[in-house]
Amino acid sequence: MTTYRKMLFLLQLLVIVLAIISQEHEATAVYVRPYTSVVAAVNKHTDAFKPVYSVQIMTSYVNMQYWPSSFLIDIDAPFTWYDCIMQWNIYPGSCPSNKLCRGPASCEEFECTQVRASYSYKNPSCSPETNSSTLPGWGFCTCPVNVVSPITGSCDQALLNYDDFTVITSDGRHPFESYLGAYPFAACAPSSSLASFPANVSGVMAFSSSIYAYPAFFEPLKNTLALCIPSKPSDTGVLFIGSGPYYLLPQSNVNVRSYLSYTPLLKHKDSFGYFIKVNSIVIKKKSINAPANTTTKLSTMDPYTTLRTDIYNGVVRRFSMVTKRLRPAKPVAPFSLCFRTITSGLEVPDIDFSLPDGKKWTVTTTNSIKQVTKDVACLAFVDGGARSEPAIVIGTFQFEDNFLEFNLENSTFGFSSSLLSKQTSCANFNFTLTPSPY
Repeated sequence: MTTYRKMLFLLQLLVIVLAIISQEHEATAVYVRPYTSVVAAVNKHTDAFKPVYSVQIMTSYVNMQYWPSSFLIDIDAPFTWYDCIMQWNIYPGSCPSNKLCRGPASCEEFECTQVRASYSYKNPSCSPETNSSTLPGWGFCTCPVNVVSPITGSCDQALLNYDDFTVITSDGRHPFESYLGAYPFAACAPSSSLASFPANVSGVMAFSSSIYAYPAFFEPLKNTLALCIPSKPSDTGVLFIGSGPYYLLPQSNVNVRSYLSYTPLLKHKDSFGYFIKVNSIVIKKKSINAPANTTTKLSTMDPYTTLRTDIYNGVVRRFSMVTKRLRPAKPVAPFSLCFRTITSGLEVPDIDFSLPDGKKWTVTTTNSIKQVTKDVACLAFVDGGARSEPAIVIGTFQFEDNFLEFNLENSTFGFSSSLLSKQTSCANFNFTLTPSPY
């Protein structure tokens, strides 16, 4: 072959290679994941010791369709646990029809030690964890882990397992007829440990910052949790995992993220929960300052915002002063400041949580005043005691119809204040399934 032909052949080969690379690059560049999040329905329950909220997650696949189970939303739990049966030899017909059966994790696996070591709580009522238990015929030790009821605080032992939980994908506007599974470690707890739970709620789903919490298992979705809890048991709220966009009707083209202000998420020793800095609580331009070392926790298990006594007394004094025109009523536990209402719905001044960088989280009347009887309404803040730690815990009544985003990628907390002022609410996500785009 002449030198000219060799050069021509090499040039042609180079053109072919470049064309292939270009086509592959174009194919890669063109592909965009059609979903931006996964989405699940949120419900409010009032048939327990305190108001709680659950999320619907698919846990089984029966007769060609996914079946959902309801789990309490716990943003502090280190891992998920629920009512299920541990079996090492699961086969068709071996699991009771009214139960979920899961495969066990062995105490010899490093995950067993890691999960045990990762606890965000140590409860004195918990029994020591041992490696002495086995399953009949299995021949390996199981991995007992302690679980604490977020409703009663009681402790029980559950068995760690390999699990899978499935959710619906979404573009933020509506859910698709397609699913995405996550495979975290979870634990099978005895049915007795859920005795205080609302009807049809079968466990606790961890949405904390733990590496074993549910959001951590959706790698492409940036480990971001967005939560919008409803104010009524008859309404359906929404939970997203993914950084958005998020849309609520009737503003179908308004990304709810545009309503959010952001403040840093803070770490707290011995907890996987979410914490922020509150500098002061402001009522009608008067500040009740929080000490410099004050910690504020965000909780999906405390029904009302709880304040350490010194902060609480300042808030109540100021709120009493700016509501002198209202008729007082006898306090109704757990509240100490109540008002007589002839018609439902008082109008009172806003309460602002003053945050770093000049940000403020405004608590309007719907999130500050609780109608406890037909003719009595109360300030929905609770005295936590003189030694309460954290000094401020913002509870779920203040969350209702607020859009919240916990972004672990950026360590930020986003909040909207009440969506009602935007003519929408947490009950306004369009859950109508649409055909999968892929």
